[in-house]
Amino acid sequence: MMTAARGERTSTADGVGMAVLGAAVGWALVSAAGRQAGPEGVLLAVVAVAAGYACGRMSGALVPVGSATAASLALLGLAVFSPEGVPGVNAQSPVEPGDTGAAAALLAVSAGAACCAASAARRPGTRIVLRVLAVGVVGTAVALGSAAGVAASAAVVLCAVAVSGHRRRAAALAGLALVTVSVAAVSWAVAKGALPDGPAEYARTQLTENRVALWRDAVALAEEEPVRGVGPQRFEHLSGTAQRTTGSDGKPHSALFQQTAEQGLVGAGLLAAAYGWLLYGLWRSPRPTPVVLSAAAALTALAVLALLGNALSFAPVTAGAGLLAGLATARPPSPALPRTACGPPTRVA
Repeated sequence: MMTAARGERTSTADGVGMAVLGAAVGWALVSAAGRQAGPEGVLLAVVAVAAGYACGRMSGALVPVGSATAASLALLGLAVFSPEGVPGVNAQSPVEPGDTGAAAALLAVSAGAACCAASAARRPGTRIVLRVLAVGVVGTAVALGSAAGVAASAAVVLCAVAVSGHRRRAAALAGLALVTVSVAAVSWAVAKGALPDGPAEYARTQLTENRVALWRDAVALAEEEPVRGVGPQRFEHLSGTAQRTTGSDGKPHSALFQQTAEQGLVGAGLLAAAYGWLLYGLWRSPRPTPVVLSAAAALTALAVLALLGNALSFAPVTAGAGLLAGLATARPPSPALPRTACGPPTRVA
């Protein structure tokens, strides 16, 4: 009965995910219809998330500790050995691609996967080694000089330690969701110039004037086309700041502002729904609560980075997020069935 209940909960979360991802694909095509727009980036991101999620679910059901460890090492290697954290990024650009994005996001997800593996490990020695790996991810971020990577990966590790004996996941997941909503609200206030002078000046210093100007352009475009947006990949052609900036990558350096400008309020809502689906799937997950909350902390760190940079513009990051979510929602391996004296296994009621 317990197995059936777990399977029903997981199936419900999967159905929600399919609906959200399908709607994201459909709306990207609607938003691009009749315009010289490029919905391919959105389609690639959805495919990357879905593929990573499927791989995580399958490998997590077979070898939960080993697959999470392998994922952590792979993401860490990608952050270390690829220019700017991911393949294909123009390292020669005078404008830092994604700024707080790609490498920091990979490090955060890598730390989350290591913490998930440590929480799932049964042997104390294995658990210690995996915790050392998680701390090593933070040390790697320090060595790479990524301040955002250090902050994100350290926050993930600290959250994993804090929830190591936690059993009530709903309140923790709600708190993580509140963090994301708060960052989104402050970002929007910065773009609208709604903050008091002191906090506004501090925000501009930390974010740079260029990024704040890009956000303001995105808000202006969203106000012109609030429902359908201006169309995918059209921000770079319509933003005066992006056109004036030497070496600009043509993006507003925020998933929230890019979705709102290019796909309207519906697109922004679907982005929020995708994050909500991940948290919902973790809430319904049959995996132990420490594993679930470690993954949730990493995905929240990624969400914050995506609000402040272009982390979600890179397929390895979105695939890594899907992979981690799949690992943390995979059904645990079924216990071995006992054998009778006659040999064949029997099922225990």
